Amino acid sequence: MRLTLFSDYTLRTLLFLGVHHERLVPLGEIAEAYNVSHNHLVKVSGTLNRLGLVETVRGRGGGLRLAQDPEAINIGWLIRETEPDFHLVECFDRANNTCPITPACMLKHVLFEARDNFLETLDRYTLADFLASPKRRDAFVRLWSQAAAEVPGEETNGTPPEGDG
Repeated sequence: MRLTLFSDYTLRTLLFLGVHHERLVPLGEIAEAYNVSHNHLVKVSGTLNRLGLVETVRGRGGGLRLAQDPEAINIGWLIRETEPDFHLVECFDRANNTCPITPACMLKHVLFEARDNFLETLDRYTLADFLASPKRRDAFVRLWSQAAAEVPGEETNGTPPEGDG
């Protein structure tokens, strides 16, 4: 199982906003902290806004802030909303499945179970679970500062996120 970069950037953005909940955060600050493209995060912020998870304030002094308490942001739900599909193998996509052994194959049942267990695990967590301690928040801030200082304005992976938005 692999999440798209879009979902990854969505989670990272929410972590950043959760740590900096007391203020509006410019999108460029988040991009710099993670060394990712500002344009990718524009798509992410649009989706987060559409989902009702962030508020956006435009213009000078604008930025993003959480629109919900971290305790209300379920990680499993979020991943379901940001991933285009969960087709681990071809036969999961009934419309495009050409595998000749699908009717007899038991592997798909195990993979369905694994996918469901993956999502059930994520369902047990909220954003608040990852922001619980001041020590963890301080560690995030320190690491974001280091990342921004190492390669300012450059994206580290070069691959755009997938997903809607």
